[in-house]
Amino acid sequence: MTRLLGIDLGERRIGLAIADPDGRAMPLVTLDRARTLDEDATRLGQVIAQQHVAELVVGLPLHASGAHGPQADITRAWADAMVERLGLPLTMRDERLTSHLAEQRIGPMKRGRSGGPPTRSQRNAYRARVDREAAAIILQDELDARAFGAQP
Repeated sequence: MTRLLGIDLGERRIGLAIADPDGRAMPLVTLDRARTLDEDATRLGQVIAQQHVAELVVGLPLHASGAHGPQADITRAWADAMVERLGLPLTMRDERLTSHLAEQRIGPMKRGRSGGPPTRSQRNAYRARVDREAAAIILQDELDARAFGAQP
């Protein structure tokens, strides 16, 4: 089986998930976005080498109607740049509602001390966890589609 890496691209973070040998997507790590595409590619390349990844599955943020918007164009341009730099095959996968589903899976954000609002570090850790989980949902959708012979 080809080793797949699921990617949930955001403005600040990149959530990653990896497919295990049994065809299940597992959240892996969240990377901070770099200042340049080359830096993003370097960081992603390190994970790809460590995990022996052979293909990328990037979430495509479509509008609720299924139409492409500016964010989908930005994501496609980033994904194309990663393919050019990393030389791996790429599949784009509809990611509508994945962040919402990820938040449902992991539950609400923890409260701060004495029940107050969460701290900045708690918010950042929660968002990073949501990004990893969203990447796993994107990747699992692709794995399921392949297992059942559906087209992306």
